[in-house]
Amino acid sequence: MTETTHNTATAERSDLLETLAKHRHFLRFTARDLTDEQAGQRTTASELCIGGLIKHVTSVERHWAEFIQHGPSAMPDFTAMTEADFAKRADEFRMLPGETLAGVLAAYEKVARQTDELVVALPDLNISHPLPKAPWNEPGARMSARRVLLHIIAETAQHAGHADILRESLDGAKSMG
Repeated sequence: MTETTHNTATAERSDLLETLAKHRHFLRFTARDLTDEQAGQRTTASELCIGGLIKHVTSVERHWAEFIQHGPSAMPDFTAMTEADFAKRADEFRMLPGETLAGVLAAYEKVARQTDELVVALPDLNISHPLPKAPWNEPGARMSARRVLLHIIAETAQHAGHADILRESLDGAKSMG
């Protein structure tokens, strides 16, 4: 790898990580000064709560980072999931008895750190794997590490927006504005 290629690759990784960090910040920021009860409170017609969104984004990031490392075997086979599997998955979106906002945020921070370390250590962002079996994935489709990172960024940004709406509905606080 030439120095120019290395610098471009380093700059790309830096851009991806900075963008992801910005959206992670906005997601975490929506939880500022909340109690555990508030973090688990539904504030709209949706089933979503701020703590549950953070749990979900943590799970999504963890699974996709594992996909980068191990391929589709790291992901659930959504075509074979049972009602019980889907019910367990739905628990990602809510605060369960005994869970705390501090614990949810600590788990998110740990996954974020692991993802960042993975991105820095990857030999090539073009590494790709076949996508896992899921009704929404085209059979035979593949995804590169780069596209996975873009997906994680998009997922984080989308749910940071959801969390902002939930927070504003809870007590009028906003992430921006």
